[in-house]
Amino acid sequence: MTAKHQPLPIDFYHRPTLELAQALLGCLLVNETPEGLASGYIVETEAYMGAGDRAAHSYGNRRTKRTEVMFAEPGRVYTYVMHTHTLINVVSGATDVPEAVLIRALDPFEGLDLISARRAGRKRMEWTNGPGKLTEALGITREDYGRKFTELPLYIAPGVVPAEISTGPRIGIENTGEARFRPWRFWVTGNPYVSR
Repeated sequence: MTAKHQPLPIDFYHRPTLELAQALLGCLLVNETPEGLASGYIVETEAYMGAGDRAAHSYGNRRTKRTEVMFAEPGRVYTYVMHTHTLINVVSGATDVPEAVLIRALDPFEGLDLISARRAGRKRMEWTNGPGKLTEALGITREDYGRKFTELPLYIAPGVVPAEISTGPRIGIENTGEARFRPWRFWVTGNPYVSR
């Protein structure tokens, strides 16, 4: 099976995590499932800086079954469940440097009927404007854990270059001391699908 879009090469992911978090903005996240293809442009990300970042799952080099993939080479899928929602991250940082970029929001692009069905009863503006919403919309599950973003069915392809990028503190990490104030959330300025 051939991918509909050309996945970004693995060397795209070999850059500092804060740089990658911005480079991912405008890229196309694609999932080609048996139900069909759904995709969206990445419009919001958050960087998690590993061992020294109290907000990161790998803070203090914590190595568990859940965080194991964060210690792998960059360009792998790190999914986990928070409350009832699956969240998706791009593993970044060198091997054994457990950093990642959370994908927080997408601007829907392809498979709109499929996305609509998966997000039944939601207004279009609420299909993909949050990290748990976008995984439901694209059919991303915990089973995607550990995949490479360069291979089917779940991959990232080139998209559009944002005209302007905004930055600010990360969201939903209240109990992490000074880490919650770091301006490591990035978004496409003015895009209506940014989570808040």
